[in-house]
Amino acid sequence: MNAVLWGKCKKFIRKPSGFIITSLICIVFAYLVGISSFTKVEVPIFTDQSTKANNILKDLNKSESYSFVSYTEEEVKEQLAKGEADVGVSINADTYTIFKIAVTANVLMVQNFLQTYYGYMLKEDALLNNAADKEEAKRVLISNKETPIIPVSNEQTLSEKEATYNQSLQSLFGFTLFFCIYTISFTVIEILRDKQNGIWDRFILSSTSKAQIYLGHLVFSFFIGYAQIIMIFLLFKYGLNIDFNGNFYLVYVLIIPYLFSIVALTILLTGLVKTPSQFNAIIPLVSVSFAMLGGAYWPIEIVTSKVMLLLSKFIPITYGMELLKKGIIESASWMDIMVPAGILCLMGTIMLGIGIQLIEKRHV
Repeated sequence: MNAVLWGKCKKFIRKPSGFIITSLICIVFAYLVGISSFTKVEVPIFTDQSTKANNILKDLNKSESYSFVSYTEEEVKEQLAKGEADVGVSINADTYTIFKIAVTANVLMVQNFLQTYYGYMLKEDALLNNAADKEEAKRVLISNKETPIIPVSNEQTLSEKEATYNQSLQSLFGFTLFFCIYTISFTVIEILRDKQNGIWDRFILSSTSKAQIYLGHLVFSFFIGYAQIIMIFLLFKYGLNIDFNGNFYLVYVLIIPYLFSIVALTILLTGLVKTPSQFNAIIPLVSVSFAMLGGAYWPIEIVTSKVMLLLSKFIPITYGMELLKKGIIESASWMDIMVPAGILCLMGTIMLGIGIQLIEKRHV
C-alpha cells in the first residue's frame, strides 16, 4: 500500500493542475455567490397605487435582505423581457403576483418572503374583522408586536445580518462539496487508466495484495479531497475573515463521512464504465445533478417539490450539507450530527462494495 501511495503522490506532484484548477474555481464561485448575500437583492415591483398597497410596500422595504423598487407595470415586464431581472412582483391590497423568467433560488426566496408576510397580514386582518371591538383589537395587536406575550431571547432569534451570514456559509459549503467531487474523480480515474495500460495487471502479479492496492487508491483520493476542503476553509477563515460561528475546527471531523461517500461513489462509477472518456462524460452529469438536488446551489429548505425532496434523500451532498449546517451554523448536538453521518457511512459502504465488485468483474 505504501508503494501505491508513494507512486500516486509523485504523480500528483508532477501534475497538480487538476487539483489547483478545481480549488481556484471553487474559491471564486463561493466568494462571488457568498459576497452577494451581504447586499440587498433588488426586486422590481408595481402596485395598484392604493393606500394599503403603498403601506405594504413600505413594510416590505424594512427588510435588510430585499429592496423592493417601484416601477410601472410596463417597466417591470420590460426588465424581465430583457433579462435585467429574474423576478418581478405585483402588489395589491390583499394579494400579490410574481412574474418570473425561470425558477431560480432568488425567485423561490422572494416568493417565500412574500408568502410569509401576506400570511401574517391576512391573519391580523381576520382577527380585526372578527373582533367585537376593532379599536381594542388593533391596540392589542400593536401592543403585542412591541412587547410579545412570550419574550424571545436574543440567542433564539437571528438578526438580518446573521441570516445573510448563514447564506454566505451556504454558498461556501455548497460549492466546496460540489467541486471536491471533481477533485476526487481525477484521482480515482487512474484505476481505469492503469487497467487500460496494463499497469493494473502488474500490480496484481506483484507481492502487493488487492486489498492493499485498493486501499492505496482510496486513501490517496480521500486525503486529496480532505486537503482541498481544509485548504479552502482555511483561506476563507484567515484570508477573508469569515467566522464559522466558533465551530471551525469541527469541520475537520464533519467532512470525513461525506468524503468517504464521495470516494465510494466515484469507485462505483468507475465500475460502471469501460473507459476514462466515458467516466469523464458521466462525472459532470452526476455532480451537477447531485448539487442541484442536494442543496449545494440553493438551500434545500426552499424546495417545495416532493419529488425533488424524495430524490435528495438518496444523494450524498444532501447529508454533507446537513452535517455542515447542523455542526457549524446550528451548533447541534452530537446525536443530531450522527444521523446524517451514519447515513453517509452506510451509503459509502454499499457503493464501495458494489463498485469494487464491478471493477473486478469488468475487463477493460
